[in-house]
Parts: sequence; C-alpha cells; structure tokens
Amino acid sequence: QVQLVESGGGLVQAGGSLRLSCAASGRTFSSYVMGWFRQAPGKEREFVAVISWSSSSTYYADFVKGRFTISRDSAKNTGYLQMNALEPEDTAVYYCTAGALRSPRASAYAYWGQGTQVTVSS
Repeated sequence: QVQLVESGGGLVQAGGSLRLSCAASGRTFSSYVMGWFRQAPGKEREFVAVISWSSSSTYYADFVKGRFTISRDSAKNTGYLQMNALEPEDTAVYYCTAGALRSPRASAYAYWGQGTQVTVSS
C-alpha cells in the first residue's frame, strides 16, 4: 500500500515557475514508477510525465515541450515536478500517482494523491 500527498501548488503568473512535491509513505514506493497527471475543469484527467523506479528513464506529454522536469528522491520517498515557463493553459489540479508500469493512461496507476491546485494567471 502506498499513500501519496502532493504539495507546492499555488497561484503564479504566466512565465513563472512552481515545484510540486509528492510525499509517499509505504516501504514499496521505490519499486513503483511515479507519474503526474492533471485535470482542468470540465476536462478529462491527462498525462503529464512519468519516471521509472530507478530514475533512469522519463517520459513526458508533448505539451510539456521541455518546460517540466520530473524527478524523484528514493531516499526521501519523494517525487517532484519542476514546472517552468507556465502558461494559463497549465491551470489544473495536479495529481501524483504510482504504479507498476510506465503508461500515459490513468487506468494503469493504482495509487493516487488528493491533488494540488495550480493556477496560472495571464
């Protein structure tokens, strides 16, 4: 069992940066891939990024365009999403997730955090 808690969301102006954190509890977290999804009002939850359990590989959604960086610190049981050059279109609730396989589909992930709101003003 893995519990995930996100933090670091907030209000930022366009062009600004935020770093989201995902604190995990459960001894098996290091064996899971970790991902980030987001959901804007009236839209479906969409894939943002995922990182392997060893941090050796990462995969991003096309819209990230080099602006976001996913990372994890297994010693701290914490994952991160560094977001730069934020745009109003990035406004959404961001969710941390963990699962057995790397996938852009939300259904592939077994564990989810409660989400953290990111609002980007123009």
